[in-house]
Amino acid sequence: MKNTIKRIFVMLFCMLFVSTFVVSAAFGVEGGDNAIGFTVSPLTENIVLAPGESYSSSIRVSNPGNSQNDVGYEVEVQPFFVDEEYNTIFRDIDNRSLMANWITIDSPSTGVISPNETNEIVFTINVPEDAPAGGQYADVRVVSANVDNNSGENSSAIGEKIAIGHLIFAEVTGNTIRQGEIISTEVPSFLLSGDIKGTTAIKNTGNVHSVATYKLQIFPLFSDEELYTNEEDPEQKTILPDRTLYNETVWDKTPSIGIFNVVYTVEFEGITTQVSKMVIKCPIWLMFVLIFALFLLIFYFVLMAKNRKKSTKN
Repeated sequence: MKNTIKRIFVMLFCMLFVSTFVVSAAFGVEGGDNAIGFTVSPLTENIVLAPGESYSSSIRVSNPGNSQNDVGYEVEVQPFFVDEEYNTIFRDIDNRSLMANWITIDSPSTGVISPNETNEIVFTINVPEDAPAGGQYADVRVVSANVDNNSGENSSAIGEKIAIGHLIFAEVTGNTIRQGEIISTEVPSFLLSGDIKGTTAIKNTGNVHSVATYKLQIFPLFSDEELYTNEEDPEQKTILPDRTLYNETVWDKTPSIGIFNVVYTVEFEGITTQVSKMVIKCPIWLMFVLIFALFLLIFYFVLMAKNRKKSTKN
């Protein structure tokens, strides 16, 4: 009986010792050359427009210095918005994308850029007197075009086209309404895999886009020293009117095992929601180890109880 008990303790100790020093290896895939021939900057623009006035702006189209060829391009304007799943969509003009009709391209709408050169595309937004107050959204898009090597001009040859958009988020002054609702804010209490994250759903019930702020703080169980925080540079997302955005704020270096105190704070249009929770990260293999260890302990106490009964009878 004593030898059996000793073997049980040795097995238990070995399993816990090995589980403590199990190392999880992370593998990454290096990306290839994603150069697409030209770049557009800036990619977004936030502006305020007044009815009856004009606004002038520009974007830069560049051909990287490591390119070996001239790049042709065409500039076009189209409306954009997001669907209910918050995927960007380019569709017919509606009340949120009237601005696409207000934009005129002042520079030539086609061009060719040699390597290590940049062209400036100037455009003007002429806001009508009866423009509705609230958010307006449009996309000044640069589309690649084939270049005729003989003439140096854009050709009509069919080829794979690449498009990069300059998204314009405009607020037309007037009766603008800024309001919203934080529908849900969640932090999981227990994780078998993956990273610690806060998940939030926010609905913009106003008539203009607005910015939500997401802050995540991670602490050890018995310490106030932060393991992770984005307080100094919080995550921010622009939420368009009449739309709900689901967002995840992730600590992408979560250890495979641990117990943490998590504070997740979300702010939107004067509303603040905070979740404070203890989060346990326990991989499934450790769950099996703990269950087996518990089984061994129960078995040990059962054997001890039987041994005491035998000793008492004797």
